[in-house]
Amino acid sequence: MPAAHHGYPAVVPLPVTVSPEVAQTQADGGPVVALESTLIAHGLPRPDNLRVAREVEDVVRRHGATPATIAVLDGTVHIGLDDGGLARIAGEESIPKLGVRDLPVAFAAGGSGATTVSSTALLAAEAGIRVFATGGLGGVHRGGGYDESADLAALAGTSILVVCAGVKSILDIEATLERLESLSVTVVGYRTHRFPGFYLSDSGFALDWRIEDPQQAAAVFRARLDVRPGAVVVANPLPVSEQLDPGLHDRVLADALAAAEAAGIAGKAVTPYLLENLHRVTRGASLRANIRIIERNAELAARIAVALAAAE
Repeated sequence: MPAAHHGYPAVVPLPVTVSPEVAQTQADGGPVVALESTLIAHGLPRPDNLRVAREVEDVVRRHGATPATIAVLDGTVHIGLDDGGLARIAGEESIPKLGVRDLPVAFAAGGSGATTVSSTALLAAEAGIRVFATGGLGGVHRGGGYDESADLAALAGTSILVVCAGVKSILDIEATLERLESLSVTVVGYRTHRFPGFYLSDSGFALDWRIEDPQQAAAVFRARLDVRPGAVVVANPLPVSEQLDPGLHDRVLADALAAAEAAGIAGKAVTPYLLENLHRVTRGASLRANIRIIERNAELAARIAVALAAAE
């Protein structure tokens, strides 16, 4: 039993349910890939979100690993969802996002929610999962001021390897890279020295380090564990042939930013506003790119998890 703290009662372990598939893989020492549920609940439109969630889990399985989509349902952490759990996350329009700061409230109230990058990384690491696939990281928002995703600080203290397509191109990418450096988060490009900008293969910013294969990624992560706690971010860009047209992207983004300012849209409301504008004006091209990003990152994460399991 955990020790008492400062006169308070002993800490009660959080309720956690591990799916039979994930539990068996872990018992066998096999590879597992964590997947976030906010991407399902808030990152993709219904009903595409449930179909894509199932397809992404299948991508992980086809490349030799077990998927563990993470969410909180009725106050219990689920490490791996069955199809009913996936359908619930995808179908409940009122389901909230849960970052690390929100988890205590959900647990205490017996609530449900979709986990963000920050909370998925934390819960996956606590469950012994080393590899996590997502679309793009949160970061520093445009326009100055102190508006920064909790993803960055969470990755600084969480030992996990995250495969992503960089950060969303609507963010301040230069400032985000500076923060990742300040927080000592290891960032490497997968077969590239250029940092991707989610829909764009190249955000315009360089990376100091690149790796060429899943085995190298696994080796970097194992070395990171020997240095200090913290994440390794593997930036996996879309091929140029699959990226959103850069000229179209830049025009739509500039117009949407101006419209958001004129309408007084600020804070957390800016990101969904910009993404909705991208989706509408590009006539679904941004959504198709988003789905390809998720699929490609799931595949690479599975291959890295397989390499890591073999090395260990």
